[in-house]
Amino acid sequence: MPDQQQPFEPERAVAGTGMGGGMDLAASEAATLERDPEQPDGAGPQDRPRSLWSDAWRDLRRNPVFLLSALVICFLVLIAIWPSLIAPGNPLSCDLARAQDGPSPGHPFGFDGQGCDVYTRTVHGARASVTVGVCATLGVALLGSVLGALAGFFGGGWDAVLSRITDVFFAIPVVLGGLVLLSVVTSNTVWPVVGFIVLLGWPQIYRIARGSVITAKQHDYVQAARALGASDARILLRHIAPNAVAPVIVVATIALGTYISLEATLSYLGVGLKPPSVSWGIEISAASPYVRNAPHALLWPAGALAVTVLAFIMLGDAVRDALDPKLR
Repeated sequence: MPDQQQPFEPERAVAGTGMGGGMDLAASEAATLERDPEQPDGAGPQDRPRSLWSDAWRDLRRNPVFLLSALVICFLVLIAIWPSLIAPGNPLSCDLARAQDGPSPGHPFGFDGQGCDVYTRTVHGARASVTVGVCATLGVALLGSVLGALAGFFGGGWDAVLSRITDVFFAIPVVLGGLVLLSVVTSNTVWPVVGFIVLLGWPQIYRIARGSVITAKQHDYVQAARALGASDARILLRHIAPNAVAPVIVVATIALGTYISLEATLSYLGVGLKPPSVSWGIEISAASPYVRNAPHALLWPAGALAVTVLAFIMLGDAVRDALDPKLR
């Protein structure tokens, strides 16, 4: 009499071994054997492939240097947009009777040589300095990236001409160039300073972008896209630019703090922003002659400038560490 087929029990399953025997498995273990071996544990259709940018953002969120610098920069941007939030006074309101007075209730930073409240002018001075740094960085990054990408991608005579032009700009001392070019400007706005920084700052970003594009266009995925008939514009915008922009972002972030310091230097020398504009460079210049009698008038704007520049440099270092795979 033939053996009667036993019903399948999901609680127990039998898997054959290579030696003709069998071994009892629980239902969960049997399901594991039936799983596609190419699908890793925890993987599913909702999972997305990891990229350089996602890994960088994950590292930045865990970096205390990035979090601290980003917090300081967000605070600076806030007071630059809305300085009256923490300093409701008028920065142009001065009282000569209180010139060089020290801190007092309602005036925690004291008064400068003209009797102006140092706290109010320090807070309001963030607007000009941050505006110059951000606008100059955007202009330098845009101009240098476009010219560098075109020179690195097409090469030839275009690359040779632009490379020689950048050599000329690198030979110009920045402070001396500012003294010459800005001394003839009478505007009290930030735009002449921004234009000067863009004029002399783009060669640095140009070289970074050019080198990144030259490296990226030699990769296999670019050659594959070219073999499939992709146009030069599509290759440059869709394949090369996303993989070559990381060094530009790092250099531009660090340069932003340098541009804020450059604006303060030019304003200190009298060729950058001019009174009645309010900036940290103007405050430092005005407080320098009587630093012995009223050091507080110099220390507070100088400290704000130093903290701002340091915050942007720390942010750039953190972004560099996150975007550079060699540093992982």
